[in-house]
Amino acid sequence: MGKGKKSNEMPKPPDGGWGWFVVLGSFLLHVFADGIVYSFGVFYVEFLDYFGGGKGETSWVGSLVPGVTLGVGPIASALTNRYGCRKVTIIGALIASSGFILSLFAPNIYYLYFSFGILSGLGFGLMYLPAIVSVGYYFEKKRSFAMGLAVCGSGIGTFIFAPLSELLVHEYGWKGAALIEAGIVLNCILCGALFRPLVAKVNKEEKDFEHEPDEKEALMKLSESNGTKDIPDVQLTPALDTPIINKNLNMLQSEHPTHFAKSDGALHKMDPSLALPSRNSSHTFQRQTSTHSHQPSSIHPGPMYRKDIFYSGSLLNIPQYKSNPDLYVTSVTSLPDVVPEQEDWALFRCLNLSPEMRDAIRQMLDFSLLKDVVFLLFVVSNFFTSIGFNMPYIFLPDRAEEAGIGKQEAAFLVSVIGIANTIGRVVFGWMADRPGVNRLMLYNTALVICGVGTAISPLNDSYAYLVCYAAVFGAFIGVYVGLTSVVLVDLLGLDKLTNSFGLLLMFQGVATLIGPPIAGWLYDGTGSYNISFHVAGTVVAVSGAMLYVIPWVQRCVGKPNHDEEIEIGENKPV
Repeated sequence: MGKGKKSNEMPKPPDGGWGWFVVLGSFLLHVFADGIVYSFGVFYVEFLDYFGGGKGETSWVGSLVPGVTLGVGPIASALTNRYGCRKVTIIGALIASSGFILSLFAPNIYYLYFSFGILSGLGFGLMYLPAIVSVGYYFEKKRSFAMGLAVCGSGIGTFIFAPLSELLVHEYGWKGAALIEAGIVLNCILCGALFRPLVAKVNKEEKDFEHEPDEKEALMKLSESNGTKDIPDVQLTPALDTPIINKNLNMLQSEHPTHFAKSDGALHKMDPSLALPSRNSSHTFQRQTSTHSHQPSSIHPGPMYRKDIFYSGSLLNIPQYKSNPDLYVTSVTSLPDVVPEQEDWALFRCLNLSPEMRDAIRQMLDFSLLKDVVFLLFVVSNFFTSIGFNMPYIFLPDRAEEAGIGKQEAAFLVSVIGIANTIGRVVFGWMADRPGVNRLMLYNTALVICGVGTAISPLNDSYAYLVCYAAVFGAFIGVYVGLTSVVLVDLLGLDKLTNSFGLLLMFQGVATLIGPPIAGWLYDGTGSYNISFHVAGTVVAVSGAMLYVIPWVQRCVGKPNHDEEIEIGENKPV
C-alpha cells in the first residue's frame, strides 16, 4: 500500500440528505446551550442579591461556564473521535443539566463555582465541539452555508433566552428558573440524537472481503504444522483481470497437485499443503499491511481525522479544492503516521487511551506550533479578545439597572447583542467568501471597531445609547467566532488547522475565565463599571490592531501566504 492510502476510507460527505437534520440539531443545540450561557447576566444580578458577595467573586460563576466550555476542547475532540458526535453530545447534555440541578442546593457562591460553573461548563463543552464537527463531517461544497445556518442559533438563542430568563426569574426565583432551564438543556439530547454517524458505502466485493479469513495468518499456521519456516511473501490481489492468467491458473490448479499464486506479476509454485480454499478462482484477495498509516480500531475513522473539520468557510476558496477535489479530499482525510509506543506521551500510556483519542489530543495539543511567530501573534490577539468577549453579556444588564433602567429592559440589551450577532455572522461570513476580500484585514478591522465601541460606551447611560452599543458590539464581535478558522487557514495552511484551533481553544478558555472577574474587581475597587468597560474595550481594540503587522512579519520571516497556496503533500507525523 502506497503512501497516503488507507484501508479504512472516510465516508464521503453527502452535502445534503440527512445532513440537513444534522444542521437542524446543531442549530437547536446552539439555541439552547449558547442562549442559556450568554443570558447569565440575568442570573448574575440575582446571585449578587441572594449571596451578597462582591461583583468580582460572583462573576467567577459566569466566567467559569464559557471558560471551561472552551478549555475542554481537546478532551471533547478526543471523545468525539473515539465515540462519535451523538454519544458525546448526549453525555454532555446530561452533565450540563446535572450542574444546573445541583446548583439548587448551593449554600454559598463557592458551591456554584463547581455546580453551575465547572460541571455545567464541562457539559456544554462536550456539546459545543460535536455540534460544529458534525456539520463539517456531513458537508463539503455546501459547508459554508450549512455551518452558517447552524451557528446562527447562538445569536437567536441569546435573543430568546435573555428575556425568557428574566421572566422565569421574576415568576419562580433563580432556583425555579435554573430548574426549568435544566429541563431545557435536556432537550439537547434530542439534538444530539440527530447527529447520526456517517458511514461509507461499501460495495459487495469489499463487504465479502471483510468476511474472508486472513490468508497470510492461515499460511503461517499451516507452515508451523508442517514444520516449514520459509514461506514466500505472496501478495494476493483482488480480481485477476487478465483472462489468460485466470485460464492458466485454473488449468494448473486442476491438473497439478500444486497451488499457484500471483506475486509481483508472476506465478509462484507452492507446496500443496499450503493451498487455501478459494471462494472464486477469478477472485483472490490482498492482505493490506502498512507501517506508515495509522489504522484506527473502528471500521470508519473518527471525524477528527479530517484536517478541515473546523474550517467554517467555503471550500471553493481553497485553490486545491477548486482545481482537483479528489486530490484535496485524499489529502485532508489521510490518517496520521503511527507514533512508536515508546515515544508516546506518558499520560497516554498511563490512561491506556485508544488510538483515536491519542491522535485527537496529540493533534490539538502540539505546542511546537507556538514557535511560529505568526501563530504566536494570533494567539496573543485571541487571548486579549477573549478577555473582553464575555464582559458585556454578564455586566451590561447590571450596569443598565444601576443607571435606573428596568430589569426587563436591561435584559433586552443582551437580546439586542444576540440578534445583532446573528446578522453580523451572516454578513461577515458572506463577505469573507467574496473573491478579492482580505479576510485578515476584515477580521482585524471588525475587532478594532468592536473594541473602540466598548471603550467609549460609558460616555452615556441612556437606554437608547446602550441599545446602539449592544447592536455594534454584537454585530462586530460576530467576526471573532465566525472567521477564526478561516483566518487560521489563510495564515498557517489547512494542514495545521486542527493543531492551531486546539491550542487557541485552550488560550481562549483561560482568557474567558479571568476576564469577567477582572472587570468585577475593577468595579469593587472603583464603584463604577466605567473603568471595566474602558479596559475591556481597549484590550479588544489592541487585539485587532496588533494583527495588522502580520503581513510585514510574514515578509520578514519569509513565510508563504497560505491564502494563495495551501500545501498538500504526504502524510506527516502528528
